[in-house]
Amino acid sequence: MQNHLLKISDAASLALHTGILLASDPARLWSTPELTAAMQVSGAHLAKVLQRLTKARLVRSVRGPKGGFTLARPAAEVTLLQVYEAIEGPLEPPTCLLGAPVCRLKTCMLGGLVAEVDARVRTFLEGARLSDVASEHAPSPGAPIAGVPGTV
Repeated sequence: MQNHLLKISDAASLALHTGILLASDPARLWSTPELTAAMQVSGAHLAKVLQRLTKARLVRSVRGPKGGFTLARPAAEVTLLQVYEAIEGPLEPPTCLLGAPVCRLKTCMLGGLVAEVDARVRTFLEGARLSDVASEHAPSPGAPIAGVPGTV
């Protein structure tokens, strides 16, 4: 098990990787089994993520035997923050590490670190578009996608 200070849920990670995969071949309709195989993840978990991305109007679902999923808008118009927030809800300003509504310390024990990290992550996610990330990090055909739960 990996331990990181910055935690991104499996669902949000899966959504981000799905967005990048869809952006890597925008003309293609990906079926759920194709996406599941490409990312080597649970079909049930992926279906829930796709449902949320569709509800957020980031992904378009085409029904039928030749149907599948594709981006609902050009990849250059979709930020990583939009994908993240479709799964996790709005990225809120940082609060106390203990989750307390009011911290009893005069100042945060980590100084401004939490707010600084939060601001940097938000700025990165707001500025990164699926098209940029897909062009730099598109997976090789048939290769598992690193960072997605259940893959290499």
